[in-house]
Amino acid sequence: MKKVITYGTFDMLHYGHVRLLERAKALGDYLVVGITSDDYDKSRGKINVSQSLMERIEGVRATGLADKIIVEEYPGQKIDDIKQLDIDIFTVGSDWKGKFDYLNDYCQVVYLDRTQGISSSELRSEKKRVKIGLVGDSLYLDKFYRECTFVNGAEIVGIYSESVSHLCKAIQNLKIITNDLDELCKNVDALFVVSHPRFHYKQIKQILNNKKHVLCESPSALKVSDFLELQKLAEKNNCVFVDSVKTAFSTAYSRLLTLIKSGVIGEVISVDATCTSLNSFDLDDKEKLDKTWSSILAWGPTGLLPVFNILGTDYSSRKIITKCLSNNSNFDLFTKIDFVYPTAVASVKVGKGIKSEGELIVSGTKGYVYVPAPWWKTDYFEVRFEKQSDNKRYFYQLDGEGIRYEIVSFVKAIEMKNRTNKEMIAIAKNVINIIADFYDRNTQVINI
Repeated sequence: MKKVITYGTFDMLHYGHVRLLERAKALGDYLVVGITSDDYDKSRGKINVSQSLMERIEGVRATGLADKIIVEEYPGQKIDDIKQLDIDIFTVGSDWKGKFDYLNDYCQVVYLDRTQGISSSELRSEKKRVKIGLVGDSLYLDKFYRECTFVNGAEIVGIYSESVSHLCKAIQNLKIITNDLDELCKNVDALFVVSHPRFHYKQIKQILNNKKHVLCESPSALKVSDFLELQKLAEKNNCVFVDSVKTAFSTAYSRLLTLIKSGVIGEVISVDATCTSLNSFDLDDKEKLDKTWSSILAWGPTGLLPVFNILGTDYSSRKIITKCLSNNSNFDLFTKIDFVYPTAVASVKVGKGIKSEGELIVSGTKGYVYVPAPWWKTDYFEVRFEKQSDNKRYFYQLDGEGIRYEIVSFVKAIEMKNRTNKEMIAIAKNVINIIADFYDRNTQVINI
């Protein structure tokens, strides 16, 4: 029996895919089809895939041409698959001609001419583009604009801001630059909000009342009641509303969570996360200070993310210890948040006026996960054990600090009309609750 194998993303399965599978099948008696996983596609920079892995698998299965379907998850897997499955012929489209000649050492390599005039990329490009407006004056908008150019299906068309002179030329040259938020809403499908958090609630409410989708850099509100009100308004108006931390969308972080939840380090006993940065201006400059996110606002949502992802939000108790500016009790230079869970503990340290090692350590009964600084932008982490020879290192490509994947997820949620993510809502609610307690200075907050 002659075995044939081919690989592909098979996104939005079309006639060209089917013809390729038919011709691959005709080369032998048994066809194996390798479908790239979501994480592997991201690691190769292919982030515009419209369908989930399971949708793509079902699409190929429905053709009836594949005798076996496997998932491609890592570089070098093709050689492993050819050896393990005793493959006779490897085949792929002719646009890859020469790329896989090295596989001739393991089996015959055949390049097939592709069906002309149709491709998944063309089908994706024909989809309606989501027109996005920007809200705020943060330099972070430069990064967001740049990353949006890599996302098929999204286009930034305008900005609501008092000033854009300090932003990149591309933003300065946008068709719509206005200080009227309603005006911007009339010309877009969705908005990305990264103004100071004290403005988020009012701006998001105005956007949702215009029935536009919202992606907001966390925190999206400073009171839980305001956040819940925005959630209800989004649901009422059929809008996607996302309180977002870009780290949550990175491949390495997602893989880290999967490994931990699989039990590779046993029962998790402790989570310790540190996020710090230093201000680049004089802290006595009140004008700049008013526009600057304090430690709890800038780093709180990121630092709290792994705690709530891994241990959940049902903690038994927590304590907030903070050091604020002497002339501004609402601007914390450093804040430490300690949690006690029924069977675990956690500690989060955030700072805008101190510098520390920005690492993440998750300790378990069998081993621990170590993510070096800056862990929130990691493309690498280690799983370590008592026996050092058992240690494993994991590397994943990170493009755009996770912003690119965040935009892809947002656009896909709009296209799929997927307006709720219960875990993300629960995390955002708890983050906002902690921030509210910090500002209220309740009995759980200790000043140093």
